[in-house]
Amino acid sequence: MTLEDLQKSISSDKIKIKKALDRLRYSSNKLDKLGRDIKAEDLENLEILEVWESFTSRFSRLSDIVSKKLIRSLVLKGDPSFRGSLIDFLNNAEKLGYISNTNRWWAIRSLRNKEAHEYTDEDLINFFKSIRNEAEFLISETENLLKKI
Repeated sequence: MTLEDLQKSISSDKIKIKKALDRLRYSSNKLDKLGRDIKAEDLENLEILEVWESFTSRFSRLSDIVSKKLIRSLVLKGDPSFRGSLIDFLNNAEKLGYISNTNRWWAIRSLRNKEAHEYTDEDLINFFKSIRNEAEFLISETENLLKKI
């Protein structure tokens, strides 16, 4: 990938990230109106469940675009020969000042990977709560990253 290709990719990713960020904020605001914590009885209410599922999907989409696309492009722009796994790219992005905490980003990635699994009701409640807690970091970190590029 050439430097020009990377710059085009970064520009394209910024547009996608801004949309994904707005959509995640929208879902977050809907959750705020419902109350911060999810309860067992909420899992029986399809409207409430739909809001939570939409929120987690938007969380995953934003985290994917930022971690797998934008961060990769930013690191490669600085060092076109860089190779490694996602954790290597995250570590490098932290060293370059693009992100503040590799471990938090890795935790976000782990949550995103759990989204497709089957859960007991208790597991699902804990999953939703974890996503909600990490969403504030993801939103803030993404906003800061956009300001840097």
